[in-house]
Amino acid sequence: MNNILNIAIIGGGAAGFFAAITAKKTYPKANITIFERGNKVLAKVEVTGGGRCNLTNTFANITDLKQAYPRGSKLMKRLFKSFDNEACMQWFRSHGVPLIIQEDQCVFPKAQDSHAVINALTKEAKRLGINIIVCKQLIALEQPMEGYFRLTFKDGTDRLFHRVAITTGGAPLQKQLAYLQTLNHKVEAPVPSLFTFNIDDKKILKLMGTVIDPVVATMLGTKLRTVGPLLITHWGMSGPAILKLSSHAARILGENDYKGQVAINWVGERTRTEVETAINRIISENPKKQLGNVRPFNLTTKLWLYLIDKVELEETKPWGELGKKGFNRMVEVLVNDVYGISGKGSYKEEFVTCGGISLKSINQNTLESKTCSGLFFAGEILDVDGITGGFNLQAAWTMGYTVGLWIGKTKEE
Repeated sequence: MNNILNIAIIGGGAAGFFAAITAKKTYPKANITIFERGNKVLAKVEVTGGGRCNLTNTFANITDLKQAYPRGSKLMKRLFKSFDNEACMQWFRSHGVPLIIQEDQCVFPKAQDSHAVINALTKEAKRLGINIIVCKQLIALEQPMEGYFRLTFKDGTDRLFHRVAITTGGAPLQKQLAYLQTLNHKVEAPVPSLFTFNIDDKKILKLMGTVIDPVVATMLGTKLRTVGPLLITHWGMSGPAILKLSSHAARILGENDYKGQVAINWVGERTRTEVETAINRIISENPKKQLGNVRPFNLTTKLWLYLIDKVELEETKPWGELGKKGFNRMVEVLVNDVYGISGKGSYKEEFVTCGGISLKSINQNTLESKTCSGLFFAGEILDVDGITGGFNLQAAWTMGYTVGLWIGKTKEE
């Protein structure tokens, strides 16, 4: 090998491209190559956000990064000091991608097309002279001597590099990380995150397509709760409230074969006392009207009739004849409606893995391996994952940027 610093980026996704671009700008004399196992780069970026690419979030609704990152919040807080969501938005704007901010604080390209983001990244990589090689799958990584790595690929070829960054994304199966375990990296067992709930109550499935916003969803037996829209599907429950809850409860549900109980407060963050007061007001103002004809809290007709039936009341019953037992059952179903979770649905577009290379195995300032000098990690390969809403891509940009800053430094610097 010549004296030019040769850097390999394994994985042509969000973290990989940001690592490569930042490294080339920081170390312009370095020779940088991105290796992608698939036949095209940035494939996951292409489909995220329904093809619109939810590339970050304003974080306006986040008071503690633990709310956005169930795993890795302390690391992200540290790394955001160098490159946060504001820096991310500025980067894309300055590279020809105008942005829009939705009411829910999610940030998208104004074009509403992920290719605006992909084109900006690939154009910048080509401008900088970064090599991009597709259909090249790494199968082995060795460090025959300090300062050198031998990369062996599935096609039988191997190459030597001075520095390597692993940015291959989440590994659903632990065996996919075996080549990194042989280099003494601790691996946190991977399990899915961001998934919908299969619900064993068949009656509620008839309400498929109904959106209730907001609800509070709580995982029984834990302190985990989320707030947001809930979508009833033909298999169970989805929507941001459920996806966020699945992210926080990923380990718990994984250990329990995706069985558990979720409690729904259909009227958002209203307390039991507030609901009791409201129901009493309806009774006093509408004693002769039927239960089915007066919907509290503007609930949809379908949902309200379903809830009346669930607590075994007749929709034709007058409000004035509700009685104490009926009153208590009605309040309970509004603020604490419990459902059995019978499994997880797939959420393919936003598939995220909880787990990966343990944060104990890396330097948390540089993302360099503690056991293998010159080897770096960025993105979902690490045990860092976020809730839905642009937080996972932001983590990828931030970690990629961090690796790019440090991967070319010598020990003397």
